[in-house]
Amino acid sequence: MARIVSLGSALQDIYLIDHDDLVPTEIGHDAILGRVLIGTKVDIDKISYEVGGAGINSAITFARHGHEVVFIGNIAHDPAGGLIVKTLDTEGVDTSYINFISRKSTGTSVVLLDQKSGERTILTYRGTSQQFGNLSEKDLDLIQPDYMYTSTLRGDLDTLERFFKKAHEIGTKVMFNPGVKELAQKDDLMKLFKYVDTLIVNKSEAAQLVPGVTLMELLYHLKNYSNTAIITDGSMGGIATNGEETYRFGLYESNGIIKDTTGAGDAFGSGFLAHMADGNSFKNSLVFASANAASVVAKFGANKGIIDGNTKLHPMPIQKI
Repeated sequence: MARIVSLGSALQDIYLIDHDDLVPTEIGHDAILGRVLIGTKVDIDKISYEVGGAGINSAITFARHGHEVVFIGNIAHDPAGGLIVKTLDTEGVDTSYINFISRKSTGTSVVLLDQKSGERTILTYRGTSQQFGNLSEKDLDLIQPDYMYTSTLRGDLDTLERFFKKAHEIGTKVMFNPGVKELAQKDDLMKLFKYVDTLIVNKSEAAQLVPGVTLMELLYHLKNYSNTAIITDGSMGGIATNGEETYRFGLYESNGIIKDTTGAGDAFGSGFLAHMADGNSFKNSLVFASANAASVVAKFGANKGIIDGNTKLHPMPIQKI
């Protein structure tokens, strides 16, 4: 068991699920939300209140794996914030380092989900997860974590730098999954990679950071910035290296159909760290990460399908190169 800090966003996810009115309508190379006309009322088949946000999703993965987990992020004293705290308490996540923000509401996403295709459109109010400058890296001195998993902080590189430097100072290993707003500041972002032990991005994100077209080319350049580098590629699997071993991996086959892809990336990244932190091999940690992501997309909600560390896994396509 390890002590892990999950630093990132916390949201309430409100799912509006329907089997016919939200069917995508194609227009050229794009698609729009289906049979919803402005000025009309639409009957929805199902509504579900969940919690999400990358910080919450990863914290739940670590907790279900049996680790000691602390979540650091912002919420408000409102019903959405109450649901998030209740969920984390139930999962065994330490909520004592949550910051409660006044004059804003807890971040909320409305997920419009077509039950037939699994396609979804997400309307997000960031609220208390819009900014992170109020968070204090000095909390790490008190927590003394073995690892810190950090997802996007909405482009707040100053806060990321403060936390990364503190983690480096106290010997905490850092895993980082940057987001769109961090990637938009490429030059300054890449200066922070010297503090990152494990970097995870998807293929298009990797192409924004380093030269290359193929996964191998991208990984060849990306590994110069982090001891361990992972590049995911959707249905094509991905590629990863820890400096000593390099693997090309496919998808973990699940019996469940894909119902909702929300949280798949969080499930993969946090699943990898959760398994590695228990002393498992690099290869097996990639398999667990893939299995965690496959289980999440087979259920509605960003974290309902998260598996625990005792889940028995079957073989998947993975090759050492």
